[in-house]
Amino acid sequence: MQSKATNVAQYLSGLPVERRAALEAVRKVLLANLDKDYEEGMQYGMIGYYVPHRVFPAGYHCDPRQPLPFAGLASQKNHMSLYLMCAYGPGPLAEWFREAWAKTGKKLDMGKACIRFKKVEDLALDVIGEAIRRVPVEKYIDHYEEARRMMNERTRKGPPGKKARGKSANESARTARKKS
Repeated sequence: MQSKATNVAQYLSGLPVERRAALEAVRKVLLANLDKDYEEGMQYGMIGYYVPHRVFPAGYHCDPRQPLPFAGLASQKNHMSLYLMCAYGPGPLAEWFREAWAKTGKKLDMGKACIRFKKVEDLALDVIGEAIRRVPVEKYIDHYEEARRMMNERTRKGPPGKKARGKSANESARTARKKS
């Protein structure tokens, strides 16, 4: 459920006391561990942590007007959520994150990048802090750009055993000649 708040203080002040306290505790961990080049603000109706355009002018590929999202913190209808894009998908950080969380004995309720929780005690805050600390802005941008390259490659090639979706160089050249 997206908030209409225009700043973090307004977002937090609109929450019930127990949810505000939980999100403020998580926020404190995020802010203590974020690389100095990330910024905090409102993004997609929640508290967002992102790579600002001054650092990554291209912005987010889905909407280049938006800065590149890194993490988010939200109060949803039935739970609270922490979105960690650095733990999204396969890879060494995602594997480390799940293993480190398991060692805490706490149950991880996680989707692709969304950790759902009812109270702050459900979270392994030390693991969250370490995950954030392990991904400075430059490393995150490199990871993001590599993921985009791989996605574009797969889109061009198509699934194994199927014909590529894009035009071949010969087809593109023929189309260009016909137009001239």
